[in-house]
This record gives sequence, structure tokens and C-alpha cells, in this order.
Amino acid sequence: MVRGFVFTQTETILHCRPNRHPTRLCMSAQEIPSAYEDAKRAWDEAKLSPLWESAVAFRETASAPVALHWQWSKMRPLVDRAIELVSPKDVERRVLMCTDPSLNSSRRATTTKGLNAGLQILLPGERARPHRHTMDAIRFVLEGEGAVTVVGGKECPMAQGDLVLTPSWCWHEHVHCGDKPIIWLDGLNSPLHRYLGTADFEPGPVHDLAPATGDAAFQVPNILPVADANPRHSPVFRYTYAAASAAVEAAPIGKDGARRVKYANPTTGGPAMALMDHQLVQLDPGVTTLPFRSTCNAIVAVAEGQGTSTIGNETFAWGPKDVFTMPQGNWIVHRREAEKARLFVYSDHEVYARLGLLKEEYGNK
Repeated sequence: MVRGFVFTQTETILHCRPNRHPTRLCMSAQEIPSAYEDAKRAWDEAKLSPLWESAVAFRETASAPVALHWQWSKMRPLVDRAIELVSPKDVERRVLMCTDPSLNSSRRATTTKGLNAGLQILLPGERARPHRHTMDAIRFVLEGEGAVTVVGGKECPMAQGDLVLTPSWCWHEHVHCGDKPIIWLDGLNSPLHRYLGTADFEPGPVHDLAPATGDAAFQVPNILPVADANPRHSPVFRYTYAAASAAVEAAPIGKDGARRVKYANPTTGGPAMALMDHQLVQLDPGVTTLPFRSTCNAIVAVAEGQGTSTIGNETFAWGPKDVFTMPQGNWIVHRREAEKARLFVYSDHEVYARLGLLKEEYGNK
């Protein structure tokens, strides 16, 4: 037997063609296995592979990746250990990565296929030195206040629930002038850039800093300054939780039963970053959302409240500051029994949409 084929005594790998090759002899069934293995070794040496041996993979439907859940009650003591053992003076950043073991190859911690999540910690008086990279990054504050992220020369104060953008190739650093530790969720699309071969990094000192328009110029609704816009990312780098909360409270109920708002680029109305989408989702009391699934991957940080989510075959209860993944292909249902809850969600939705590969489905109640 040759993988994928069964030969009888009279069958051949090379068909005899009279009048074309009169001296060529067909191989017998006994000769086929050894000849095939000899050919495979030659193909391997030439870096060639027989498609027919793996063609079945094209017909198989891969199972959806498993959702993962990191509870704040378990993560917070581990954060304290990182504070005891590691200083930003010795490392580029004090960050604990949320890692999916099935994606953790070559010691590169990965959270989903296209996105990473990590907990970054800064103590009073500490500074995380400036650098820039091609990966888009965000900071969603989970605990504390008093730190400032400087992005492209603009100071962005950080408080719980705030979102701060550090777009691709923008210089950024962190300075903590408060009196208590601050912890935020780092979100990056580094797995995407590693796959595409576009991951690049440059340490400080800062140079070639372009002039930036102050956020005050974008604070009046429906009126924008006449200035050059960068379609790749928002000119506003800080989105306060107070503003996002007010917006989602007033948002209409969506198709799945949740209220949603997106963090937008005010110059285009599109996503705040070209390759990453960010939303604040509100679950009203008693809501069970309509089942939903997408080809994109998403990561969630619980901004406030408690609830339960079923993602594929995984069901878990979550609370404030928990982090969990919503990998592509899984049916997703969120439930909220008592008071409202809010989820900060970031995804690679824009990547799939721009490639024409986005598919989203809603189930029935």
C-alpha cells in the first residue's frame, strides 16, 4: 500500500503506453513500495512534497481554537511577584504575557493567532524608557492612576478604564508620578507582524519627532481642524473611560442584544487603528446575547460587572479585570443576570475585513 492508494498485483504506478515507449517495462506491485520511498527521499532532498499525501487536509474542517480565561484573583498575586523580582531598569518592560500554550512556539508568547495581551506594571517613580515598533499597541488601564504615557510627544494621563493608543512606529514611553502601582493591559498585533515578517523595533533616544495636533482640536463634535490626517491611526491617543461609558450607555441595543461603541479615528469615522478594532460593550441586566461567531480573533478585559460567557465548548464566570479570549470560529454567548456589565474588546476584525475574509454570523434565540 502507498499512502492514499491501494494497488493490486496487476496495477502499476507507471502506465504502459504501447507505441511510445516500446522498451519501457511497468513496475510490479512488489517494486512499488521501495520505488516510492526512493522517490520520496529524492523529493525531500529537493524540498518538494507530494500534495496527494496531504490533500485530505483541504477537505477537513479544523476545530475552532479553545477560549482561555485569566482570572484577576489569580493574576494579581503573580503581579506582586513580578514587582518583587523584576525592575524596568533591567528589562525593556515589566510585562506578564497571557499565553496560549498551543501557540507558544520558539518561546514567543502568543495569546491568539493575531493578537497578544499582557499585564504591564509600573511603580511610583519608575519610568519605562522610550522605544517604537511597527506593531500597533494599546494600553487599557485595569488598576491605579497617576502614570503618563507619552506618545509622539503628547502626554496621555492614565486612569482606570482609560484606553491609550501607541500606533505603529510612534515613539512612546511611560512615566509614573503617582503613589500606587498602576497595571494596564497591553494589547499588540505582534503575532500578525511576525507572521508577515514586518516586526521591527527601535530603542530610544527619541528622534525625528513629528509635530502633533493637541487633542483639544478634536473635542468639538462634528467639527475638525483643517490639518493633515494619518488614515492609519487616530490623532487622538487617549480615550477616557468616563467618555466611553457615557457613549455606550446611550448606544442603541444591537442585533445580539448588547450595546456597543467603537473607539474611532475622528478624522475618518473608522477604527482608531487601521489593523485593530476597539469596542466597549455593555450588557444590560438580564441580557443573554444572541449567539455570534466571526472569522476574527478578539481579546476581552472586563471593565466592570460580572457575568458568564460561553465560547465554543468553554463556559466560565468572569468578574472585574478578568481577561479572556474569543478565538475565531467559536459561537459566543454572554449572559448578565443582575446589574449591567461592561467589556472592553479589541480584535483583528479590520485585518480580515480589509482582506475580504471577514465572515460574521448570528444564531437564533
